[in-house]
Amino acid sequence: MNATDTPPFFIAHVEPDGQQFDAWANQPLLTSLEQGGIDWPSSCRNGTCRTCIGQLAGGQVRYEIEWPGLSAEEKAAGHVLPCVARPCAELVLLRG
Repeated sequence: MNATDTPPFFIAHVEPDGQQFDAWANQPLLTSLEQGGIDWPSSCRNGTCRTCIGQLAGGQVRYEIEWPGLSAEEKAAGHVLPCVARPCAELVLLRG
């Protein structure tokens, strides 16, 4: 799939609450969460404070910053920072 084939948004779910929201490909997940009426903790919005950390239980994200505030081990374990992560597929997020 190339950039012109990318849908404008993906369906995302927050577990264990079962809440659903539209995760827009052109904006951070945190913004999409808030637009979807989902209360998610946040502070810095630049990937350093880790207030918004969650677990990616399904799907895939990308980062537009070189290295978000996650260790290599955390990234490998599926941790995600919604303030700087953008969706690449349908998602399931677990609250941090």
